[in-house]
Amino acid sequence: MPEPSDRHSRKRLATSKAISDAATRLFMERGFDHVTVDEIAEAADVGRMTVFNHFPRKEDMFFDRDEEGREMLREAVRQRATGVAPLEALHLLAHRLVAERSPVVEFSARSERLVPTVAGSETLKARARAIRDELADLVAETLAEAVGRDPADPDAHLAASLLLATWTVAFLDAHRIFRRTRSRENANDAFLALVDKGAAGLKAAMTGTPYV
Repeated sequence: MPEPSDRHSRKRLATSKAISDAATRLFMERGFDHVTVDEIAEAADVGRMTVFNHFPRKEDMFFDRDEEGREMLREAVRQRATGVAPLEALHLLAHRLVAERSPVVEFSARSERLVPTVAGSETLKARARAIRDELADLVAETLAEAVGRDPADPDAHLAASLLLATWTVAFLDAHRIFRRTRSRENANDAFLALVDKGAAGLKAAMTGTPYV
């Protein structure tokens, strides 16, 4: 994310990051449901109200890259090069994120506890499902906007749902591969192989629409 230019915004961003980093570390060490907001505040060296000023819900501290991910999806479609179809722009985004070693698709010793932490909490699982549904709606609306169709266009919503399903399966499988092989490269290859397979299927499903 771009760094804010004014001092107040930079300070606020730094505080948010400190809270999120402390919370995520505690969540992965002890489990989401066994960590209190007071413990997070103490670990981040801030007050309890400061935590809530930055993160209205406890689970927001875990999914702190949610808005960043949404903006990446929007920009990939809106700022695609001339001649690149909307769905291909999203396919290229996945490859670019891996090439740039983006933390959004990181498969490493640092991130390997993310999936088990979510799996161990009903609250996090529910929020993860909600985020996936929200992302599917966002992608559908962005796709429809890109080709001048109605936001409710069923082709756009089908494409978005298939895309999110593909990326979810690829993400989970890549983490599984990393846990088994301890190789980030193997995990990246597994992630992109499934993304590519899903992209091919999506292109076939969307033949005859302006999305491919």
